[in-house]
Amino acid sequence: MSTANQLANGTGECLRITEIFHSLQGEARTVGWPTVFVRLTGCPLRCGYCDTSYAFAGGRWMTLDDILDEVAGMHPRFVTVTGGEPLAQKPCRPLLSALCDAGYDVSLETSGAMDVADVDPRVSMVLDIKTPGSGEESKNYYQNLAGLAAKDHVKFVICDRRDYEWAREKIDTLLRGVPCEILFSPEHEDMKANELADWILADRLAVRMQIQLHKYLWGNERGR
Repeated sequence: MSTANQLANGTGECLRITEIFHSLQGEARTVGWPTVFVRLTGCPLRCGYCDTSYAFAGGRWMTLDDILDEVAGMHPRFVTVTGGEPLAQKPCRPLLSALCDAGYDVSLETSGAMDVADVDPRVSMVLDIKTPGSGEESKNYYQNLAGLAAKDHVKFVICDRRDYEWAREKIDTLLRGVPCEILFSPEHEDMKANELADWILADRLAVRMQIQLHKYLWGNERGR
């Protein structure tokens, strides 16, 4: 049955996909590894520094089988499901499980505004905590933090000194005892990476400093 017929008849799982592409992972534990990215369409947030606003709308409807076939054709070891906000589409969860079942090392990039309690435990999550500089601090769903495991990551995108101090306070008050790795990433356009690095070193902060490798290689080129 075609995707259009499945949609019309309510059969199968379909998702709206902005793009599926092969690139280098730019962040987190698999940084630098060739990875297939599945970018889902749509997001309920509007972060001021968003670099994927083209994923807010449009895209193409694909069945789970179609997505799995396209991913398999790229022969990856690592697959990242991202957005937009991928969890805004309910079939994202079956997609994540299907990718794990297919034998891939699967990660999920999520805004931290959606409940992740029912995400397949085999998936490694990179979960944002939105800083004041994002403009979306009020959307943080802090209940997510209690369920994170050692394979997961919490990420703060730091826009300025205020964001840094805010994030440092959140580490002290919300992340004590949370077993996952904490990432600090400078907002690419306005926050100098070396300045953020100096702050982390001065405070001997137990976080992992990261830059977005793909942006240093290709800028904001789509599909990279």
